[in-house]
Amino acid sequence: MASTAEPASTDVQARRPQVPIALSEVGVTGVEKVIRIARDGREELYWARFTCVVDLGGEQKGAHMSRFEETVNEAIGEVVLGSCVFRAEDLARKIAERVREAQNAARAEVTIEARYPEHKPAPVSGIETQELYTLIGIAAATERGTRKVVGVRAQGMTACPCAQELVAQSARERLAADDFDDEQIERILDHVPVATHNQRGLATLMIGVPEGVTLDLDATVLLAIAEDSMSSEIYELMKRSDEGHVVEKAHRRPRFVEDCVREMLAGVVRELPQLGDETLRLRASGEPRVDPPAQRDRRARRAARHDPRRAGRDRAGAPGPVAARLAAGEPLRGFASTGTTRLGLWLTTVTPLATRSATSPAPPPARRLPPRPKRRRWPGTIQDRRPPHRRCRPGGRADGRAACSS
Repeated sequence: MASTAEPASTDVQARRPQVPIALSEVGVTGVEKVIRIARDGREELYWARFTCVVDLGGEQKGAHMSRFEETVNEAIGEVVLGSCVFRAEDLARKIAERVREAQNAARAEVTIEARYPEHKPAPVSGIETQELYTLIGIAAATERGTRKVVGVRAQGMTACPCAQELVAQSARERLAADDFDDEQIERILDHVPVATHNQRGLATLMIGVPEGVTLDLDATVLLAIAEDSMSSEIYELMKRSDEGHVVEKAHRRPRFVEDCVREMLAGVVRELPQLGDETLRLRASGEPRVDPPAQRDRRARRAARHDPRRAGRDRAGAPGPVAARLAAGEPLRGFASTGTTRLGLWLTTVTPLATRSATSPAPPPARRLPPRPKRRRWPGTIQDRRPPHRRCRPGGRADGRAACSS
């Protein structure tokens, strides 16, 4: 009897699936690589985590998973080889374009998060300490081009302004009871930092660059903006003088997580004035850092984000109108009129909202359903044969009249 099995060389992934439904994200996640870059006569190591996904059409059964790994290795060799600066967004762009071509997909998206050490001196003693930062690079490749996202993530310290105000109010009352006048009380509180509770926080800042725009962003500038947005920076190694400096700085700059997000946006407008409306989108977020023993308390953490996850609360916008409003002293209510967009939606949008002209075709109007006809009561139906309520019958009321005419 002849065998009906297909040869092993048949491309099973290219077959037509039994259920021809297109999938939006098919690929690999959690791919880890160590990248070595020679810089100033020394070798720098980056621990990178990759996520590569493509849009899979309804006529293809599956993606070729081995091609993801091959593309990542080839792109690392081409982009990193001979370079003295690691740019996660350029590597993500190269991988996304190659993955899209290798998988014959309409769209490919690559996300890279690379951690690397940075040596910097302590604020007072000057002792050298090593800090770990995260570079973020995202790229979405389509036939229209490739959109990139440049981002950083840094940790710092946040001091609570609410608790500090409560402690300061109690101190004012005790000082007033001890015969200090108002001027003396304010001078004391101005010279002595008021106690409050504090915690570590994570600040994330991302800038999106659309197709056809060449923009050279220095990650060190973005890291400085992210760190300065919090109450104080933190250092892994500190002497007593450094510890006192960090604690006092944090308590003199108490900030909510929401304040840190706003400070990051204002820092981008201040430090990067060359960015225009059509060149980018911003996304900033902040949250407390939760260590593994406290994972069960994650639902109680305070977090804020500048990205429109919910209308009216979290928004993302172009820095041009934001700069104008900041200069005019106007409140920024979610950047609702500045072309806000979600990060994921922006990566999949063909035409940026800020660059859409007045002649662009408007989206088709929403289809309205015809009004639902009213129910008619036909004679002889159950409704007409239903006996009236007892109180509606003649004699149902005390005066012998009917309560209603139904």
